[in-house]
Amino acid sequence: MCRRSFSWKNHAIKRHKERAWFEKWVIEGYSVRQLVLQSRHGSAKLYRIIDHWLRTTPSPDISTLEGVDHMIFDGTFLHRPVSIVALMDGKTNTIIAGKYDVRENSDSQLVAFFSPLRERGLNPVSCTTDGNPQAMRTIRMLWPDIVIQRCLVHVQRQGLKWCRTYPKTGYARKLRDIFREVTYIYTKEERDRFLAKLTAWEEKYGRDIALKQEKGRVFSDIKRARSMLSGALPDMFHYLDDPGIPSSTNGLEGYFSRLKARYRQHRGLAPEKRGTYFAWYFRLRPK
Repeated sequence: MCRRSFSWKNHAIKRHKERAWFEKWVIEGYSVRQLVLQSRHGSAKLYRIIDHWLRTTPSPDISTLEGVDHMIFDGTFLHRPVSIVALMDGKTNTIIAGKYDVRENSDSQLVAFFSPLRERGLNPVSCTTDGNPQAMRTIRMLWPDIVIQRCLVHVQRQGLKWCRTYPKTGYARKLRDIFREVTYIYTKEERDRFLAKLTAWEEKYGRDIALKQEKGRVFSDIKRARSMLSGALPDMFHYLDDPGIPSSTNGLEGYFSRLKARYRQHRGLAPEKRGTYFAWYFRLRPK
């Protein structure tokens, strides 16, 4: 009757529909040029969609904390010294939480990462880690009764590196053979045989190596390998008592590999947007 027409626009629905292209950009690593061909939007429009969601931090998914008994914790570098840390459910290999720009050797940053998870009800039985002392100290502080499992792959990898590929001395060759067995221990009987070999090596060479004053780089690495293995032993075989405990952080290492591959497809992402990008990746791609 007034000879005027009006239209009602639901901007929330509009944003929700546009988010599908942002999710493809994050999850599949599509470039804006590829999204132009799929969506029939212009590149400027797609850049606005991406920028909008990169200014919005996703809310934490509380459901991922339900029923988590065994965790895997690890970190990786993208731009040194900046790193990413993540926590994974050891049973389902699903990301519980992850954060960009958290240093594994910073107690305060690790406390800030773990504390909100504990406050939201996370109470795990075990956590498998790469042996980082700050991470283990923080986890034990927040969950005093937790079982810490050392990643066997990290123990083996570091030990073999310190022993060298072709060691020249007999004690180094035998220690290298011991490290090679670390990831092939599946029963308590195999564990006992491994410990017997290590004890025999220690009785024959350990004392002399500890007292020797040589300071060469090769010999110093052998001493490091011996010390590292000795310190890791108390936390290396918990997975034999509880099959639910992961013996390595390989599940999280594989996730980091996929994450880095997607991130590298967006070269040039501004530093101030990286934190939100990884927050969305952890939320949209938990496996």
